Amino acid sequence: MIYGYARVSTINQDLEVQVQALTAAGAEKIYKEKKSGKNVKDRPVLNELIEMLQPGDTLIVTTLDRFARSLLEGAQLVESLFERKIRVHILNMGLLEDTTVGKLLLNMLLAVAEFERSMIVERTQAGREIARQNPNFREGRPKKFTITQLDHAAELTKTHSLRQAAERTGISESTIKRHLRKKKAEALK
Repeated sequence: MIYGYARVSTINQDLEVQVQALTAAGAEKIYKEKKSGKNVKDRPVLNELIEMLQPGDTLIVTTLDRFARSLLEGAQLVESLFERKIRVHILNMGLLEDTTVGKLLLNMLLAVAEFERSMIVERTQAGREIARQNPNFREGRPKKFTITQLDHAAELTKTHSLRQAAERTGISESTIKRHLRKKKAEALK
């Protein structure tokens, strides 16, 4: 049987392009996962697929990085599949052979994938360091509401219920409560 495995790193990403490519390559059943590729052990769908593969089956993925991110992880995974007589087909590379040359090619490509991932992490960290030099930089998610909006909601609680203030401003009750506590603590200083 021919199985396909499609993976994207975040819930917002779309699997459709991979699914179409796997279907066109002959995958009879496709397993889909929306999970970071950082660690094979943290991908339950891939682990389920690997467990149920039988000798003579073929596992298809669109690109090597959908399958493994590190040289060691990828080499171990492919080697374990080869030992079980399972073929591995990476669409942008071709069918991986259980030969010396096939293993060399796999290791070289896995090394490139690992290098690429390391470069992405390095660039992200460098960008973050540059951003931190800006005095207005704030780590994490941006605030959804301005202080003026929060103050307005807090002011409404003087004449309206917390629920009414939340409904009128679109700010959740818990956010208004948190702002009220913060204002009270600042007033006590």
